Amino acid sequence: MTSEIDGPGETKATEVLGSADISRALTRIAHEIIERNKGGQDVVVLGIPTRGVPLAGRIAQRLADIEPEIEAHAILGTLDVTMYRDDLHKQPPRAIGQTDLPAQGIDNKVVVLVDDVLFSGRTIRAALDALKDLGRPRSVQLATLIDRGHRELPIRSDFVGKNLPTSLSERVFVRLEEIDGRDGVFIAGGDK
Repeated sequence: MTSEIDGPGETKATEVLGSADISRALTRIAHEIIERNKGGQDVVVLGIPTRGVPLAGRIAQRLADIEPEIEAHAILGTLDVTMYRDDLHKQPPRAIGQTDLPAQGIDNKVVVLVDDVLFSGRTIRAALDALKDLGRPRSVQLATLIDRGHRELPIRSDFVGKNLPTSLSERVFVRLEEIDGRDGVFIAGGDK
């Protein structure tokens, strides 16, 4: 299905995941997190701005739905990686965001980083650098809605909503209700 989206320089894109698909993927990711960690008692979920933050909130809520002793708001935080990026000189200036950790912190916790799209791996490298300044987690795991390949660093997702092989000329856009008014994952561009 071809749709109009608001993307930089893009007007038409093909929807590859709809709202129901995203919901199912996040539910599956939450179950995988619980299974891998033998429960959720030591799990902290940190969203990477921008769209990783609402995705992290949804995952934290699903974890709480699965295990009633988990309080979604108590395990949820945000991790701004702006000042840890190695491409600041190539990007337009961006505002520095806020890092909010749960009251329990991250020391000796299983930290699940959440981002919308895993591409080169550089954002996650920056997140790992930011984490080391905030504490010492027992382990760090990565959950991404989309893994589109083209890694430049040896980083991979532990939990993936959808593997979406793309060409370098294609762009992937994630749209979420909390930010964009609707849920969907779109792909645009590429060689026709």
